[in-house]
Amino acid sequence: MNLLRLTSRRVYSTHAPKISNGFIGAIGNTPLIRLNRLSEEVGSDILGKAEWMNPGGSVKDRAALYLINDAEERGLLKPGGTIVEGTAGNTGIGLALMCRTKGYNCIFYMPETMSQEKVDILRLLGAEVYLGPVVSYEDPEHIAHQAKRHAESLDNAIFTEQFHNLANRRAHFETTGPEIYAQTDGEVDGFVCAAGTGGTLAGIAQYLKQMKGDNVKVFVGDPTGSALHSYFTSGKTSLESSDVATVAEGIGQKFVTDNVAASEDLIDGAFSISDEESIKMVYRLLDEEGIYVGLSSALNVVAATKLAKQLGKGKKVVTILCDSAHKYQSKLFSRQWLESKDLLTAIPKHLQKYAILP
Repeated sequence: MNLLRLTSRRVYSTHAPKISNGFIGAIGNTPLIRLNRLSEEVGSDILGKAEWMNPGGSVKDRAALYLINDAEERGLLKPGGTIVEGTAGNTGIGLALMCRTKGYNCIFYMPETMSQEKVDILRLLGAEVYLGPVVSYEDPEHIAHQAKRHAESLDNAIFTEQFHNLANRRAHFETTGPEIYAQTDGEVDGFVCAAGTGGTLAGIAQYLKQMKGDNVKVFVGDPTGSALHSYFTSGKTSLESSDVATVAEGIGQKFVTDNVAASEDLIDGAFSISDEESIKMVYRLLDEEGIYVGLSSALNVVAATKLAKQLGKGKKVVTILCDSAHKYQSKLFSRQWLESKDLLTAIPKHLQKYAILP
């Protein structure tokens, strides 16, 4: 029986999901949250998929599960093996936790600009972590290429290759997309998110377009310095980008990953989002919605509001709240860091009270 208890304001159900089968069983089925103030502002429902509620703390838990399952199913990974990946952090965290549950070793290459919190978490989870330069994907010193070479030098090791491994896209086609469709009762009008590996964008686009065709619009939210905005607004003939790189971690590319390429014909358009817009939204979401998320999530919300305005009032637009701000707080809420990136002035004065770190 689904018992109810009455509070002064709301009726809460005591019905809860059944016991999950370990870490893996807890991945997915995250809430879809209506962002009330923003929804009222634009006249449409802005809905955020609360991916920080995955057990590893981010949307990348889904990809990590499928990357490892795919390797096992293809016989590429044997007991006691090693997983190697180039990561901005969240995929690494998901993979490291999977390795703890399955008895694998893990080695990660990360850009040296990533937050110290992510590096510390990975090392706490037993991973070997190597920091590499921030260079173009064509450069042999890109973290993905370093990770691949390291995997090839070891016995019983695999490079999970999240950028080009279509198991990444499949994770979202089989889980995130169906969840969004079910949670909106099929009434989703638009979906938008940024792309790093592109697995989230591509998998959800594939599922929603399969279910709704042109009745759902799928857009990319692209940060400063990335080239996907020009790619999708030029008819896929240009990969132009600015020289100014985003400070957001794990999103934006100057090349087309295999995950994106596999679903690129399903993308209806793109928005270019500045870091100034994104950092302002980080603080707005905290102050107005009680949502504590990082810069990539905030960028996704900015893009969702733009898509809602383009589609017209009364629509349902969904985006991804990739992870919480906990792994970035030493940057995003540091006045010194914000000033060093010329971002403090982008935050309204009444919200700067949250920038409490030196």
